[in-house]
Amino acid sequence: MPAWGLPRIAVRRAGWLVIGAGALASTTVGAQEAPVTLSFDAASRRLEGVSPAVSAADNAELAARETAAAVATLRRPIITASAQYIVYQKTLAVDLTGSKQSASAATQDFLSGIPGSVPPAFQVIAGDIVGRISQALPGLFAAIPDTLSYQYRDEVFRPTVQGVLPLYSGGAIPAIQRGAKAGADAAAARAAQARELARINLVRVYFGEIAAGELARSARETLAALDRLLSDATKLEMAGVTPRARTLEAQVARDAAARAAARAEIAHRGARDELARLLETDGVRPSTPLFVASRPLPPAETFLGRDDLPQLRQADATRGLADAGVDLARSRYRPKAFAFGEYNLNRDNALPTEPDWVAGVGVRYTLLSNVDRGHALAAARANAAAASDAARESRKAAVGATMRAWDLVESARQSFLLLDSSLAAATENLRVQQVSFREGEGTLTAVLGAEAALATARTQRAATAYEYDLALAGLLAASGQLDRFPDYLRAADIRLPLEPRP
Repeated sequence: MPAWGLPRIAVRRAGWLVIGAGALASTTVGAQEAPVTLSFDAASRRLEGVSPAVSAADNAELAARETAAAVATLRRPIITASAQYIVYQKTLAVDLTGSKQSASAATQDFLSGIPGSVPPAFQVIAGDIVGRISQALPGLFAAIPDTLSYQYRDEVFRPTVQGVLPLYSGGAIPAIQRGAKAGADAAAARAAQARELARINLVRVYFGEIAAGELARSARETLAALDRLLSDATKLEMAGVTPRARTLEAQVARDAAARAAARAEIAHRGARDELARLLETDGVRPSTPLFVASRPLPPAETFLGRDDLPQLRQADATRGLADAGVDLARSRYRPKAFAFGEYNLNRDNALPTEPDWVAGVGVRYTLLSNVDRGHALAAARANAAAASDAARESRKAAVGATMRAWDLVESARQSFLLLDSSLAAATENLRVQQVSFREGEGTLTAVLGAEAALATARTQRAATAYEYDLALAGLLAASGQLDRFPDYLRAADIRLPLEPRP
């Protein structure tokens, strides 16, 4: 059963029409000023512009399309620029113990060889100098610390440009892109479904207002007839032709008709207010009457077999989204490869350890994840299976809904055609009973029965025409042809006269 449902109409033999979903349920009382006369086509065009449900669905579709466009470029590199102002301090410590020992030993070796390398006349002098230097060396080396510590403080402005390019995502990027596209398709299907729901609701409310007006008119005519009957009964009582009980019986029937007329007027006013609220105007006067086609529709099979129904498109998109989820779950088992690079725009003021630029490739593989990848993949596969089953069920439901809607249309058509003879017979029977009563030959009970039969025939005729229009809209929606509703309306050869409006 599609989300928009099928019209439900019940017609009671007493002549009252019960119209579902509130077309006649509102009891708002208020005068309508300057009502706008609108045909059904004009009301449909206005609804497209003022319906919040249609606007919300269109915006949701736009958001989904923009999301799909946003992830369509996931394979592009990511280029970022950053700037840092850094204040840093660096401390260096050098151990000089070994160097001091090596230098002292080398110096002693050097000095010990000096006396032998000079002429004999100077050897005594050289030996005396070497001895004094040797005595001074321990003090000289002792002045050198065992550890040399150096501390440096500086400020650096560090502007850089970084780039990362995905090389292999394990299938994650294509899965995300397919999922986003499926989400956009599902949103488009929901928007189409919302538009169909709005149109069917317009059929319900627009023609429901006319049906409510017909009921109110029939109730007023019945009340007027019973007023005349009460007047005749009173005259006959005063003339001694009928007893007081007959006058009281006529009074009771007349009062019941007055209450029914009041309820019908309130219901009509509520239907009129609902139509005005739907079209966001102060008042609407429908100009397209209830209609029925005397010729039957083409066979039900001709309305089957379409795959572009909104509910089927949404089911297929949901299945595509679930399949993308399976691919995304599989990608978690695969490695990821990427290329990266960075360029320093202020190399003259760079840190000593910083390169001027760097480039490379990297591979990342998740060895252990805190999410069980096996269960995640199993869940994704179960979702895909559920989506596939739901898509098949949607197709079966669409066929069933179409067949039921076709039966409703045909049943309403046949019932309406049979009511023509009933209405004519009820009208003639009432005329005969009224004449007989005035002449004193008929009974009041017979007149009341004839009046009730005529009222029932009138309300049933309006109710059946309304049922036909709603069922036709349901059939066209179930078969994906709701856009053709105005064509069927124009081709109908039976139109109920509209109630005269002030």
